[in-house]
Amino acid sequence: MFSQIATASRYVLGLMFTVFGLNGVMMALNGHGFIPMPPPPAVMQTIMTGFAATGYLMTMVMCLELISGLLLLSGFYINAAIVFLGPIIVNIFCIHFFAERSGLPMGIFTTILYLILVKSRWSDFRQLVKK
Repeated sequence: MFSQIATASRYVLGLMFTVFGLNGVMMALNGHGFIPMPPPPAVMQTIMTGFAATGYLMTMVMCLELISGLLLLSGFYINAAIVFLGPIIVNIFCIHFFAERSGLPMGIFTTILYLILVKSRWSDFRQLVKK
């Protein structure tokens, strides 16, 4: 049963990050994506302006999201996708927990799916936290 939940989590995360990563890459290339975005609240505008001011960060994150999403959907290099998405998901959760609470339900949902996926592959990551 858990393996089916983990597989579903992998596909949902893969779909989410493929779609939103592709949208972000398109926004970086031509200034607009295929998903219309409402104007962000003031605190998110400040945060996103800071990210955009680096000149590379958002493009890199969107490319990693797209690549990781495709890896999760394909079933190849799942552990690499988990490693790439870890800091991105922590950032999504923390921004919505500390700065802008309207996105917190999606942040929690994404974090739970990610934790299910990590737990399903814990034997591959156990060595990283071993004393």
